Amino acid sequence: MKKTKISKLKIIAMIPARKGSQRLKWKNLALLDGKPLISYAIEAAQKSKMFSKIIVNSEDKVFKEIARKYGVEFYHRSFHLASSAAKSDEVVYDFLKHNPCDILTWVNPTSPLQPAEEIQDVLYYFQKNNLDTLITVKNEQVHCIFENKPINFDIKEQFSQTQNLVPIQSFVYSLMVWKADCFKQTYEKQGYAFFCGKTGFYPVSRLSSVIIKREEDLHFAQAILHSMNTIDQKAILYDRAISLKG
Repeated sequence: MKKTKISKLKIIAMIPARKGSQRLKWKNLALLDGKPLISYAIEAAQKSKMFSKIIVNSEDKVFKEIARKYGVEFYHRSFHLASSAAKSDEVVYDFLKHNPCDILTWVNPTSPLQPAEEIQDVLYYFQKNNLDTLITVKNEQVHCIFENKPINFDIKEQFSQTQNLVPIQSFVYSLMVWKADCFKQTYEKQGYAFFCGKTGFYPVSRLSSVIIKREEDLHFAQAILHSMNTIDQKAILYDRAISLKG
């Protein structure tokens, strides 16, 4: 797809940031490699160069200062839309009413390792396939069960090799994309709209699928960042005692 085709559209990146979090206190302000977690989503959105606007969406003005520091805009949502009971459909609809656009992209700060290039790829895929909704997922090519029943393998045959399994796709939520008009019209008609119109899914990289929900997730991401900064990612080393021939 030619970049000029999508660049004519008004695409907004919405970065949601509640101050409260049940599993990790003040999650979006937690430092990861010396920077607040939310800053990674902001910087990836900026580097992608895909957005007409980048807007932090929060009930707390502390994030207005964060937005100002990183050179993006701020939308002050109502406090009732920041509670743990608030539904994501409501948050998106409220934002769209006050921030008109052609395409809205929810850029999730819980996926701090997602690269800018992948944001570009996701939006081109969204446009190329004429989708109304897109949710990022990760492919899990392992044996999976649900309620003690196999999903992608048969227990009445020889054990399947993992490389031959149909991947199970679990939601990552690093990016969620909607055509704004489709979302608003569906919400106003049905009261929900997260999966409005033609829906597609995009498998992201393993880095993007690292989701920060708990304290141990933050430590895990920190360890990954440290290794990326200190280890040659292209080099695969082997034990010298092993002779590799042929």
